[in-house]
Amino acid sequence: MAEPKNYTNLEMRWSLEGKTALVTGGSRGIGHAIVEELAKFGAIVHTCCRKESELEKCLEEWRKKGFKVTGSVCDVSQGDQREKLMEAVSSIFQGKLHILVSLMI
Repeated sequence: MAEPKNYTNLEMRWSLEGKTALVTGGSRGIGHAIVEELAKFGAIVHTCCRKESELEKCLEEWRKKGFKVTGSVCDVSQGDQREKLMEAVSSIFQGKLHILVSLMI
């Protein structure tokens, strides 16, 4: 009988080490949970939200956990702000974005 797989094996199987991810709306709710899960599996994550105070609180929390997460203030319903977000993400990730999670709640 095969031995049950432990979490370490799961982490290795689903490793996102070296992958980049953008999660819009990552400061609360499901967006926050998605940022954490991607970061736990090794992804370098950039997130955005509309409120700077919320963003800073989350970034501090993630840094304390050792996650590689950056962020910017952005209202993705505004075209000019989306353009600035994508320019920032392109610069941070050297033009390589592997995962996009777009949440507008």
